[in-house]
Amino acid sequence: MVDLTGARWRKSTRSGSNGGDCVEVADNLAGVVAVRDSKDPAGPVLAFTPAAWARFIRSTGRR
Repeated sequence: MVDLTGARWRKSTRSGSNGGDCVEVADNLAGVVAVRDSKDPAGPVLAFTPAAWARFIRSTGRR
């Protein structure tokens, strides 16, 4: 289990402003990047290593 104490969540830049589907990312934690659904903040969280997250971001063409 990943300790999310102190996670600072931010919405994806690809999330719309119309209240639709939103992904939130917390990348301020040591050794982990956490991703969750903004509509269910108490729900499940995906956790990635920073290297895996960086590969994912590069594969989407985002920086």
